[in-house]
This record gives sequence, C-alpha cells and structure tokens, in this order.
Amino acid sequence: MSRTGRKPIQLPEGVEFSKKDNVVTVKGPLGQLQREVPGIVNIDVEDNQIIVSRNSDSKVERSMHGLTRTLVANMVEGVTQGFSKTLELVGVGYRANKQGDTLVLSVGYSHPVNVTPPAGVQIEVPAPTKIIVKGIDKEAVGSLAANIRAYREPEPYKGKGIKYENERIRRKVGKTGK
Repeated sequence: MSRTGRKPIQLPEGVEFSKKDNVVTVKGPLGQLQREVPGIVNIDVEDNQIIVSRNSDSKVERSMHGLTRTLVANMVEGVTQGFSKTLELVGVGYRANKQGDTLVLSVGYSHPVNVTPPAGVQIEVPAPTKIIVKGIDKEAVGSLAANIRAYREPEPYKGKGIKYENERIRRKVGKTGK
C-alpha cells in the first residue's frame, strides 16, 4: 500500500472540505481551491481528517492513490498557509521592479522582460535583486517561478542569472591560458 496515501490529512480550524462527484473543493481563510480528482480513489472525511483510499491493488489505482492524497493535502495547506518561492537575480545590471501587477525584469537583453502573473498568484519585489512569488495554489506558484527563472537561467562559469533562493550553482573552471 502507498505510504503517502495511507496518511490521513488533518483539517485545521476554519477549513471546509467538500466533494461532489469527482470535484474536490477546499475553502479556508486565504481563499478557495477546486480540483478534479480521479474517480478511482475514495475520499472520505472522518473526525476532522480526510482519508484517501482505493478499491483495488491495480497499478493505476496505486499510482493515483498517493498522488490524490498529496494534491488534496497541498490544497488544504494552500488555503491555510499559502505557498511562496523566492528568486534571486545575480549579475551586474540584473534587476527587477514592479509596475502595477506586472513584473519588469532587466536581465541583459536589449529590452525589458514583462511578466504578468495569473489570477491567484502575487509577485513581490522587496529588493531590486529579489523576487517573491506567493499564492495558494502550489502548482501555479511553482510554474510561475520556473517561468521567471527560464528567462535567464544561471550559467555555470560566473553564476549569473535568475536562481532560486537556496539553489547551488555548480561552477565550472574556465579556460586556462598558456
């Protein structure tokens, strides 16, 4: 049996959980999330705990068991605490600023790069070389952070680029002279 799938999910105070057909809805203090889950897994609420179970031991049901439990757990965590990713800009002249809702990046191109976040995701720029992506949907936050990083990925020789806060860049030795 799936080790992840067997763990019950605690429902914190102020969080409402409902399931209608294959659509799971979680409401909390930070907002509401809705997601369609596979119909081959069962989701029940008992004693302020969400329990995900499966009917048989087929390969498909086993793979969906842990995935569904993790998706629902991320929804519960998102509406209570939220998720955030921090990005750092490393390089001379690399900077970010915010104009309205749009993030404007100067990362070595001849033009500024404009990034508009999707609904439910906020971008903060506490310093010109630091970007914080926040939201209640873990998938949307991670996707936007990865898209921002993709504009100028860190290079291995000088380490210039956009990197995650705790990311370590493997450095390479440059050319050697004679």
